[in-house]
Amino acid sequence: MYDCRKFFIDGSWVSPAGRRELQVVNPMTEEVTGQILCGNADDVDDAVKAARAAFETYSRTSREERIALLERIVRAYEASIPSLAEAVSDEMGAPMDLAVQAQAGSGFRHLSTALAILREFPFEERMGTTQLLREPIGVCGLITPWNWPLNQISCKVAPALATGCTVVLKPSETAPVTAHIFAEILAEAGVPRGVFNLVDGDGPSVGEAISRHPDIDMVSFTGSTRAGVQVAKAAADTVKRVSQELGGKSANIILEDADLTAAVGGGVTWMMANSGQSCNAPSRMLVPEKLYEQAVEIARATAQKLVVGDPKAAGVTMGPVANKVQFEKIQALIQRGIDEGARVVIGGTGRPEGFDRGYLVRPTIFADVTNEMTIAREEIFGPVLVMIPYRTEEEAVRVANDTVYGLSGHVHSRNLERARRVASRMRTGMVHLNGAARDLYAPFGGYKQSGNGREWGAEGFKEFLELKAVMGSYAQI
Repeated sequence: MYDCRKFFIDGSWVSPAGRRELQVVNPMTEEVTGQILCGNADDVDDAVKAARAAFETYSRTSREERIALLERIVRAYEASIPSLAEAVSDEMGAPMDLAVQAQAGSGFRHLSTALAILREFPFEERMGTTQLLREPIGVCGLITPWNWPLNQISCKVAPALATGCTVVLKPSETAPVTAHIFAEILAEAGVPRGVFNLVDGDGPSVGEAISRHPDIDMVSFTGSTRAGVQVAKAAADTVKRVSQELGGKSANIILEDADLTAAVGGGVTWMMANSGQSCNAPSRMLVPEKLYEQAVEIARATAQKLVVGDPKAAGVTMGPVANKVQFEKIQALIQRGIDEGARVVIGGTGRPEGFDRGYLVRPTIFADVTNEMTIAREEIFGPVLVMIPYRTEEEAVRVANDTVYGLSGHVHSRNLERARRVASRMRTGMVHLNGAARDLYAPFGGYKQSGNGREWGAEGFKEFLELKAVMGSYAQI
Protein backbone atom coordinates (compact mmCIF):
# COMPACT_ATOMS: atom_id res chain seq x y z
CA MET A 1 0.00 0.00 0.00
CA TYR A 2 1.42 3.37 -1.06
CA ASP A 3 0.79 6.05 1.58
CA CYS A 4 1.05 9.40 -0.22
CA ARG A 5 -0.98 11.55 2.15
CA LYS A 6 1.51 14.41 2.39
CA PHE A 7 2.48 17.17 0.02
CA PHE A 8 5.99 18.32 -0.82
CA ILE A 9 6.09 22.07 -0.15
CA ASP A 10 9.09 24.33 0.53
CA GLY A 11 11.49 21.40 0.77
CA SER A 12 9.51 19.28 3.25
CA TRP A 13 6.71 16.71 3.33
CA VAL A 14 3.81 18.46 5.04
CA SER A 15 0.26 17.61 6.07
CA PRO A 16 -2.15 19.41 3.72
CA ALA A 17 -5.05 21.67 4.55
CA GLY A 18 -7.31 19.55 2.35
CA ARG A 19 -8.27 16.34 4.15
CA ARG A 20 -10.53 14.57 1.64
CA GLU A 21 -9.02 11.15 0.99
CA LEU A 22 -8.75 9.74 -2.53
CA GLN A 23 -7.93 6.14 -3.33
CA VAL A 24 -5.45 4.92 -5.92
CA VAL A 25 -6.82 1.76 -7.53
CA ASN A 26 -4.68 -0.92 -9.17
CA PRO A 27 -6.37 -1.35 -12.59
CA MET A 28 -5.55 -5.07 -12.76
CA THR A 29 -6.73 -6.16 -9.33
CA GLU A 30 -9.36 -3.39 -8.98
CA GLU A 31 -8.15 -3.09 -5.38
CA VAL A 32 -6.88 -0.03 -3.53
CA THR A 33 -3.11 0.23 -3.86
CA GLY A 34 -2.54 3.70 -2.43
CA GLN A 35 -4.01 6.76 -0.76
CA ILE A 36 -3.63 10.49 -1.26
CA LEU A 37 -5.33 13.57 0.14
CA CYS A 38 -7.09 16.02 -2.12
CA GLY A 39 -5.67 19.48 -1.62
CA ASN A 40 -7.49 22.78 -1.88
CA ALA A 41 -6.81 26.42 -2.74
CA ASP A 42 -4.99 26.96 0.57
CA ASP A 43 -2.53 24.18 -0.25
CA VAL A 44 -1.95 25.66 -3.70
CA ASP A 45 -1.39 29.06 -2.12
CA ASP A 46 1.21 27.63 0.28
CA ALA A 47 3.04 25.96 -2.59
CA VAL A 48 2.94 29.10 -4.74
CA LYS A 49 4.30 31.25 -1.92
CA ALA A 50 7.21 28.85 -1.50
CA ALA A 51 7.86 28.79 -5.25
CA ARG A 52 7.63 32.59 -5.51
CA ALA A 53 10.13 33.11 -2.70
CA ALA A 54 12.51 30.53 -4.17
CA PHE A 55 12.28 32.11 -7.62
CA GLU A 56 14.02 35.26 -6.38
CA THR A 57 17.26 33.36 -5.90
CA TYR A 58 16.90 30.31 -8.16
CA SER A 59 16.20 32.45 -11.23
CA ARG A 60 19.62 34.04 -10.77
CA THR A 61 21.59 30.81 -10.58
CA SER A 62 24.21 30.26 -13.25
CA ARG A 63 24.00 27.78 -16.10
CA GLU A 64 26.78 25.81 -14.39
CA GLU A 65 24.83 25.57 -11.13
CA ARG A 66 21.75 24.28 -12.91
CA ILE A 67 23.83 21.80 -14.91
CA ALA A 68 25.24 20.43 -11.65
CA LEU A 69 21.72 20.14 -10.22
CA LEU A 70 20.38 18.29 -13.26
CA GLU A 71 23.38 15.95 -13.21
CA ARG A 72 22.51 14.98 -9.63
CA ILE A 73 18.84 14.53 -10.56
CA VAL A 74 19.74 12.29 -13.51
CA ARG A 75 21.91 10.07 -11.30
CA ALA A 76 19.28 9.81 -8.56
CA TYR A 77 16.52 9.11 -11.09
CA GLU A 78 18.49 6.35 -12.80
CA ALA A 79 19.02 4.60 -9.46
CA SER A 80 15.27 4.78 -8.81
CA ILE A 81 14.05 3.30 -12.10
CA PRO A 82 13.15 -0.12 -10.58
CA SER A 83 10.91 1.44 -7.91
CA LEU A 84 9.41 3.89 -10.40
CA ALA A 85 8.58 1.06 -12.81
CA GLU A 86 6.94 -1.00 -10.07
CA ALA A 87 4.83 1.97 -9.00
CA VAL A 88 3.74 2.94 -12.51
CA SER A 89 2.66 -0.63 -13.18
CA ASP A 90 0.64 -0.66 -9.95
CA GLU A 91 -1.04 2.69 -10.50
CA MET A 92 -1.85 2.60 -14.23
CA GLY A 93 -1.30 -0.97 -15.40
CA ALA A 94 1.76 -0.87 -17.65
CA PRO A 95 3.39 -4.29 -18.25
CA MET A 96 6.73 -4.44 -16.50
CA ASP A 97 8.88 -4.35 -19.64
CA LEU A 98 6.99 -1.25 -20.81
CA ALA A 99 7.11 0.21 -17.30
CA VAL A 100 10.91 -0.06 -17.17
CA GLN A 101 11.86 0.77 -20.74
CA ALA A 102 9.19 3.24 -21.83
CA GLN A 103 7.39 4.62 -18.77
CA ALA A 104 10.23 5.03 -16.24
CA GLY A 105 12.79 5.06 -19.05
CA SER A 106 11.19 8.06 -20.75
CA GLY A 107 11.66 10.13 -17.61
CA PHE A 108 15.36 9.34 -17.55
CA ARG A 109 15.72 10.20 -21.24
CA HIS A 110 13.89 13.53 -20.89
CA LEU A 111 16.06 14.54 -17.95
CA SER A 112 19.23 13.53 -19.80
CA THR A 113 18.14 15.37 -22.95
CA ALA A 114 17.33 18.52 -21.00
CA LEU A 115 20.78 18.37 -19.40
CA ALA A 116 22.43 18.13 -22.82
CA ILE A 117 20.37 21.05 -24.19
CA LEU A 118 21.10 23.19 -21.14
CA ARG A 119 24.84 22.95 -21.79
CA GLU A 120 24.44 24.75 -25.14
CA PHE A 121 21.15 26.65 -25.00
CA PRO A 122 21.46 30.30 -26.20
CA PHE A 123 20.03 32.33 -23.33
CA GLU A 124 21.64 35.42 -24.90
CA GLU A 125 21.82 36.37 -28.58
CA ARG A 126 22.74 39.42 -30.61
CA MET A 127 20.48 41.01 -33.24
CA GLY A 128 22.24 44.03 -34.70
CA THR A 129 22.76 46.44 -31.81
CA THR A 130 20.11 44.73 -29.68
CA GLN A 131 20.76 42.09 -27.06
CA LEU A 132 18.11 39.35 -26.86
CA LEU A 133 17.76 37.74 -23.46
CA ARG A 134 15.74 34.64 -22.65
CA GLU A 135 14.82 34.82 -18.98
CA PRO A 136 12.87 32.38 -16.75
CA ILE A 137 9.15 33.09 -16.89
CA GLY A 138 8.60 32.59 -13.16
CA VAL A 139 6.45 30.21 -11.12
CA CYS A 140 5.09 27.40 -13.29
CA GLY A 141 2.00 25.34 -12.56
CA LEU A 142 2.36 21.89 -14.10
CA ILE A 143 -0.68 19.63 -14.45
CA THR A 144 0.07 16.11 -15.67
CA PRO A 145 -1.99 13.07 -16.76
CA TRP A 146 -2.22 9.39 -15.83
CA ASN A 147 -1.31 7.71 -19.13
CA TRP A 148 2.41 8.55 -19.24
CA PRO A 149 2.93 10.00 -15.75
CA LEU A 150 6.72 10.04 -15.61
CA ASN A 151 7.12 11.07 -19.24
CA GLN A 152 4.92 14.12 -18.71
CA ILE A 153 6.30 15.08 -15.31
CA SER A 154 9.89 14.92 -16.49
CA CYS A 155 9.36 16.67 -19.83
CA LYS A 156 7.86 19.62 -17.93
CA VAL A 157 9.93 19.71 -14.75
CA ALA A 158 13.30 19.25 -16.50
CA PRO A 159 13.09 22.34 -18.76
CA ALA A 160 11.49 24.38 -15.99
CA LEU A 161 14.41 23.72 -13.64
CA ALA A 162 16.96 24.03 -16.46
CA THR A 163 15.73 27.51 -17.36
CA GLY A 164 15.60 28.84 -13.79
CA CYS A 165 11.89 28.53 -13.07
CA THR A 166 10.21 27.20 -9.96
CA VAL A 167 7.42 24.66 -9.98
CA VAL A 168 4.09 23.66 -8.47
CA LEU A 169 3.15 20.20 -9.77
CA LYS A 170 -0.29 18.62 -9.68
CA PRO A 171 -0.03 15.01 -10.88
CA SER A 172 -3.05 12.96 -11.86
CA GLU A 173 -5.06 11.92 -8.82
CA THR A 174 -5.43 8.42 -10.30
CA ALA A 175 -1.68 7.92 -10.86
CA PRO A 176 0.11 10.03 -8.23
CA VAL A 177 2.52 7.52 -6.70
CA THR A 178 5.31 7.99 -9.23
CA ALA A 179 5.10 11.76 -8.71
CA HIS A 180 5.79 11.27 -5.00
CA ILE A 181 8.82 9.11 -5.78
CA PHE A 182 9.92 11.78 -8.26
CA ALA A 183 9.70 14.40 -5.50
CA GLU A 184 11.87 12.21 -3.27
CA ILE A 185 14.42 11.96 -6.08
CA LEU A 186 14.59 15.73 -6.40
CA ALA A 187 14.95 16.13 -2.65
CA GLU A 188 17.78 13.59 -2.65
CA ALA A 189 19.47 15.48 -5.49
CA GLY A 190 19.43 18.69 -3.44
CA VAL A 191 16.84 20.80 -5.24
CA PRO A 192 16.71 24.06 -3.25
CA ARG A 193 13.74 24.68 -0.95
CA GLY A 194 10.66 25.91 -2.74
CA VAL A 195 11.98 25.27 -6.24
CA PHE A 196 9.85 22.14 -6.64
CA ASN A 197 6.51 21.68 -4.90
CA LEU A 198 3.87 18.94 -5.21
CA VAL A 199 0.17 19.27 -4.41
CA ASP A 200 -2.22 16.34 -4.98
CA GLY A 201 -5.84 16.73 -5.92
CA ASP A 202 -8.42 16.67 -8.66
CA GLY A 203 -9.07 19.24 -11.36
CA PRO A 204 -11.85 21.23 -9.67
CA SER A 205 -10.04 21.40 -6.32
CA VAL A 206 -6.41 21.93 -7.29
CA GLY A 207 -6.13 22.21 -11.07
CA GLU A 208 -8.44 25.20 -11.21
CA ALA A 209 -6.72 26.86 -8.24
CA ILE A 210 -3.37 26.55 -10.02
CA SER A 211 -4.82 27.91 -13.27
CA ARG A 212 -6.42 30.91 -11.55
CA HIS A 213 -3.63 31.78 -9.13
CA PRO A 214 -2.36 35.32 -9.79
CA ASP A 215 1.20 34.47 -8.71
CA ILE A 216 1.59 31.60 -11.15
CA ASP A 217 3.15 32.92 -14.34
CA MET A 218 2.46 30.01 -16.67
CA VAL A 219 0.51 26.78 -16.73
CA SER A 220 1.65 23.73 -18.64
CA PHE A 221 -1.19 21.23 -18.98
CA THR A 222 -1.40 17.78 -20.55
CA GLY A 223 -4.75 16.03 -20.77
CA SER A 224 -8.02 16.01 -22.66
CA THR A 225 -9.09 18.86 -24.90
CA ARG A 226 -12.18 19.33 -22.73
CA ALA A 227 -10.08 19.82 -19.59
CA GLY A 228 -7.61 21.99 -21.48
CA VAL A 229 -10.39 24.40 -22.37
CA GLN A 230 -11.29 24.70 -18.68
CA VAL A 231 -7.65 25.39 -17.76
CA ALA A 232 -7.40 28.11 -20.41
CA LYS A 233 -10.61 29.77 -19.25
CA ALA A 234 -9.50 29.73 -15.62
CA ALA A 235 -6.11 31.19 -16.56
CA ALA A 236 -7.49 33.94 -18.81
CA ASP A 237 -8.25 36.48 -16.08
CA THR A 238 -4.58 36.69 -15.09
CA VAL A 239 -3.28 36.62 -18.69
CA LYS A 240 -0.72 33.96 -17.85
CA ARG A 241 0.92 31.83 -20.49
CA VAL A 242 -0.87 28.53 -21.09
CA SER A 243 0.90 25.66 -22.82
CA GLN A 244 -1.38 22.74 -23.67
CA GLU A 245 -0.73 19.24 -24.97
CA LEU A 246 -4.20 17.85 -25.60
CA GLY A 247 -6.06 15.19 -27.56
CA GLY A 248 -5.41 13.57 -30.90
CA LYS A 249 -6.90 11.37 -33.59
CA SER A 250 -3.81 10.83 -35.67
CA ALA A 251 -3.94 9.47 -39.21
CA ASN A 252 -1.54 6.86 -40.55
CA ILE A 253 -1.46 7.24 -44.35
CA ILE A 254 -0.14 4.14 -46.07
CA LEU A 255 0.59 4.91 -49.74
CA GLU A 256 0.35 2.21 -52.39
CA ASP A 257 4.14 1.96 -52.82
CA ALA A 258 4.77 1.37 -49.09
CA ASP A 259 6.10 -1.84 -47.57
CA LEU A 260 2.60 -2.96 -46.63
CA THR A 261 3.55 -5.60 -44.07
CA ALA A 262 5.91 -3.27 -42.23
CA ALA A 263 3.59 -0.27 -42.43
CA VAL A 264 0.43 -2.03 -41.28
CA GLY A 265 2.13 -4.24 -38.70
CA GLY A 266 4.09 -1.34 -37.29
CA GLY A 267 0.98 0.84 -37.19
CA VAL A 268 -0.99 -1.75 -35.23
CA THR A 269 1.88 -2.27 -32.78
CA TRP A 270 2.31 1.48 -32.24
CA MET A 271 -1.45 1.92 -31.78
CA MET A 272 -1.77 -0.84 -29.19
CA ALA A 273 1.29 0.16 -27.14
CA ASN A 274 0.43 1.38 -23.64
CA SER A 275 -3.04 -0.12 -24.21
CA GLY A 276 -3.73 2.61 -26.76
CA GLN A 277 -3.48 5.33 -24.12
CA SER A 278 -1.30 7.79 -26.00
CA CYS A 279 -2.50 11.12 -27.38
CA ASN A 280 -0.32 10.70 -30.48
CA ALA A 281 -1.36 7.09 -31.20
CA PRO A 282 -1.98 6.42 -34.94
CA SER A 283 -5.63 5.54 -34.41
CA ARG A 284 -6.86 6.03 -38.01
CA MET A 285 -5.15 3.82 -40.61
CA LEU A 286 -5.77 5.00 -44.19
CA VAL A 287 -5.12 2.32 -46.83
CA PRO A 288 -5.50 2.33 -50.64
CA GLU A 289 -8.68 0.53 -51.72
CA LYS A 290 -6.84 -2.03 -53.84
CA LEU A 291 -4.65 -3.07 -50.87
CA TYR A 292 -7.35 -2.75 -48.23
CA GLU A 293 -8.34 -6.37 -47.58
CA GLN A 294 -4.71 -7.44 -47.61
CA ALA A 295 -3.95 -4.74 -45.04
CA VAL A 296 -6.91 -5.84 -42.90
CA GLU A 297 -5.51 -9.37 -42.72
CA ILE A 298 -2.03 -8.10 -41.79
CA ALA A 299 -3.60 -5.98 -39.05
CA ARG A 300 -5.59 -8.93 -37.74
CA ALA A 301 -2.52 -11.18 -37.65
CA THR A 302 -0.48 -8.53 -35.84
CA ALA A 303 -3.13 -7.94 -33.18
CA GLN A 304 -3.52 -11.69 -32.60
CA LYS A 305 0.09 -11.80 -31.38
CA LEU A 306 -0.57 -9.37 -28.53
CA VAL A 307 -0.62 -10.96 -25.10
CA VAL A 308 -3.18 -9.23 -22.88
CA GLY A 309 -3.24 -9.84 -19.15
CA ASP A 310 -1.71 -9.19 -15.74
CA PRO A 311 1.05 -6.60 -16.23
CA LYS A 312 3.22 -8.39 -13.67
CA ALA A 313 3.04 -11.71 -15.57
CA ALA A 314 5.89 -12.75 -17.87
CA GLY A 315 5.29 -12.29 -21.57
CA VAL A 316 2.35 -9.91 -21.25
CA THR A 317 2.56 -7.13 -23.84
CA MET A 318 -0.67 -5.25 -23.05
CA GLY A 319 -2.06 -4.63 -19.59
CA PRO A 320 -5.31 -3.03 -18.46
CA VAL A 321 -6.35 0.51 -19.22
CA ALA A 322 -5.68 2.85 -16.35
CA ASN A 323 -9.02 3.16 -14.58
CA LYS A 324 -12.69 2.19 -14.51
CA VAL A 325 -13.92 5.41 -16.10
CA GLN A 326 -11.64 4.89 -19.09
CA PHE A 327 -12.59 1.21 -19.36
CA GLU A 328 -16.29 2.03 -19.50
CA LYS A 329 -15.75 4.82 -22.04
CA ILE A 330 -13.82 2.49 -24.35
CA GLN A 331 -16.45 -0.24 -24.07
CA ALA A 332 -19.19 2.24 -24.96
CA LEU A 333 -17.29 3.50 -28.01
CA ILE A 334 -16.56 -0.03 -29.26
CA GLN A 335 -20.27 -0.75 -29.04
CA ARG A 336 -20.96 2.53 -30.85
CA GLY A 337 -18.71 1.41 -33.69
CA ILE A 338 -20.62 -1.86 -33.98
CA ASP A 339 -23.95 -0.04 -33.88
CA GLU A 340 -22.86 2.36 -36.63
CA GLY A 341 -22.00 -0.52 -38.96
CA ALA A 342 -18.22 -0.89 -38.76
CA ARG A 343 -16.85 -4.41 -39.24
CA VAL A 344 -15.11 -5.95 -36.23
CA VAL A 345 -11.90 -7.53 -37.54
CA ILE A 346 -10.72 -8.61 -34.12
CA GLY A 347 -11.69 -7.83 -30.55
CA GLY A 348 -14.96 -6.22 -29.55
CA THR A 349 -16.67 -5.47 -26.26
CA GLY A 350 -15.96 -7.20 -22.97
CA ARG A 351 -12.81 -8.45 -21.31
CA PRO A 352 -10.48 -10.94 -23.01
CA GLU A 353 -11.40 -14.58 -22.51
CA GLY A 354 -10.35 -15.96 -19.11
CA PHE A 355 -10.58 -12.70 -17.16
CA ASP A 356 -13.44 -11.59 -14.93
CA ARG A 357 -11.66 -8.66 -13.29
CA GLY A 358 -9.25 -5.94 -14.24
CA TYR A 359 -9.83 -3.12 -16.72
CA LEU A 360 -8.61 -5.28 -19.60
CA VAL A 361 -9.79 -4.33 -23.10
CA ARG A 362 -9.66 -6.67 -26.07
CA PRO A 363 -7.38 -5.22 -28.78
CA THR A 364 -9.96 -4.13 -31.33
CA ILE A 365 -9.67 -3.34 -35.02
CA PHE A 366 -12.55 -1.97 -37.07
CA ALA A 367 -12.73 -2.14 -40.87
CA ASP A 368 -15.19 -0.56 -43.31
CA VAL A 369 -15.00 2.68 -41.32
CA THR A 370 -15.94 6.05 -42.76
CA ASN A 371 -14.47 9.22 -41.34
CA GLU A 372 -17.96 10.35 -40.29
CA MET A 373 -18.36 7.50 -37.78
CA THR A 374 -18.00 8.29 -34.07
CA ILE A 375 -15.05 5.89 -33.71
CA ALA A 376 -13.21 7.82 -36.44
CA ARG A 377 -13.82 11.21 -34.87
CA GLU A 378 -13.64 10.80 -31.10
CA GLU A 379 -10.43 10.14 -29.24
CA ILE A 380 -11.10 6.66 -27.80
CA PHE A 381 -7.83 6.50 -25.83
CA GLY A 382 -7.76 2.74 -25.81
CA PRO A 383 -6.53 -0.19 -27.95
CA VAL A 384 -8.96 0.49 -30.82
CA LEU A 385 -7.79 1.00 -34.41
CA VAL A 386 -10.05 2.10 -37.27
CA MET A 387 -9.13 1.26 -40.88
CA ILE A 388 -10.40 3.57 -43.63
CA PRO A 389 -10.02 2.87 -47.37
CA TYR A 390 -9.20 5.65 -49.84
CA ARG A 391 -8.98 5.97 -53.64
CA THR A 392 -6.44 8.76 -54.24
CA GLU A 393 -3.62 10.50 -52.41
CA GLU A 394 -5.70 13.66 -52.47
CA GLU A 395 -8.56 11.88 -50.70
CA ALA A 396 -6.18 10.42 -48.11
CA VAL A 397 -4.85 13.87 -47.19
CA ARG A 398 -8.36 15.30 -47.04
CA VAL A 399 -9.57 12.53 -44.71
CA ALA A 400 -6.44 12.81 -42.54
CA ASN A 401 -7.07 16.53 -42.04
CA ASP A 402 -10.82 16.13 -41.50
CA THR A 403 -10.62 16.25 -37.70
CA VAL A 404 -10.65 18.86 -34.95
CA TYR A 405 -7.29 17.49 -33.81
CA GLY A 406 -3.83 17.97 -35.26
CA LEU A 407 -1.28 16.35 -32.99
CA SER A 408 0.58 13.74 -35.01
CA GLY A 409 0.52 11.69 -38.18
CA HIS A 410 2.31 8.98 -40.11
CA VAL A 411 3.14 8.51 -43.78
CA HIS A 412 4.52 5.32 -45.35
CA SER A 413 6.09 5.24 -48.82
CA ARG A 414 9.23 3.79 -50.37
CA ASN A 415 9.62 7.18 -52.10
CA LEU A 416 10.91 9.47 -49.36
CA GLU A 417 10.30 12.63 -51.41
CA ARG A 418 6.67 11.61 -51.89
CA ALA A 419 6.32 10.90 -48.17
CA ARG A 420 7.71 14.35 -47.38
CA ARG A 421 5.26 15.95 -49.81
CA VAL A 422 2.29 14.27 -48.19
CA ALA A 423 3.62 15.13 -44.73
CA SER A 424 3.83 18.80 -45.70
CA ARG A 425 0.08 18.80 -46.39
CA MET A 426 -0.93 17.26 -43.07
CA ARG A 427 -2.22 19.80 -40.53
CA THR A 428 -0.37 18.29 -37.60
CA GLY A 429 2.46 19.30 -35.33
CA MET A 430 4.41 16.10 -35.98
CA VAL A 431 4.67 13.50 -38.75
CA HIS A 432 6.56 10.18 -38.64
CA LEU A 433 7.84 8.92 -41.98
CA ASN A 434 8.07 5.16 -42.44
CA GLY A 435 7.82 4.39 -38.75
CA ALA A 436 10.50 6.85 -37.64
CA ALA A 437 10.90 6.81 -33.86
CA ARG A 438 10.21 9.72 -31.55
CA ASP A 439 12.99 12.30 -31.32
CA LEU A 440 13.32 13.88 -27.87
CA TYR A 441 15.21 16.82 -29.36
CA ALA A 442 12.31 17.59 -31.71
CA PRO A 443 9.32 19.69 -30.61
CA PHE A 444 6.26 17.76 -29.43
CA GLY A 445 2.86 19.39 -29.84
CA GLY A 446 -0.01 19.94 -32.21
CA TYR A 447 -2.25 22.13 -34.31
CA LYS A 448 -5.92 22.96 -33.81
CA GLN A 449 -7.59 21.43 -30.73
CA SER A 450 -4.51 19.35 -29.96
CA GLY A 451 -3.07 22.28 -28.06
CA ASN A 452 -0.78 25.30 -27.96
CA GLY A 453 2.96 25.48 -27.53
CA ARG A 454 5.57 22.75 -27.72
CA GLU A 455 7.34 20.37 -25.37
CA TRP A 456 10.66 18.51 -25.70
CA GLY A 457 13.99 19.79 -26.93
CA ALA A 458 15.07 23.41 -27.25
CA GLU A 459 11.55 24.49 -28.27
CA GLY A 460 10.31 23.05 -24.98
CA PHE A 461 12.79 25.24 -23.11
CA LYS A 462 11.35 28.34 -24.79
CA GLU A 463 7.91 27.69 -23.26
CA PHE A 464 9.46 28.47 -19.86
CA LEU A 465 11.29 31.60 -20.96
CA GLU A 466 10.36 35.23 -21.59
CA LEU A 467 12.12 37.09 -24.40
CA LYS A 468 13.60 40.49 -23.56
CA ALA A 469 15.06 42.92 -26.12
CA VAL A 470 17.73 45.25 -24.71
CA MET A 471 18.23 47.84 -27.43
CA GLY A 472 21.48 49.74 -27.72
CA SER A 473 23.43 47.02 -25.90
CA TYR A 474 26.06 46.93 -28.64
CA ALA A 475 27.92 49.79 -30.28
CA GLN A 476 26.56 50.93 -33.65
CA ILE A 477 28.82 49.73 -36.44
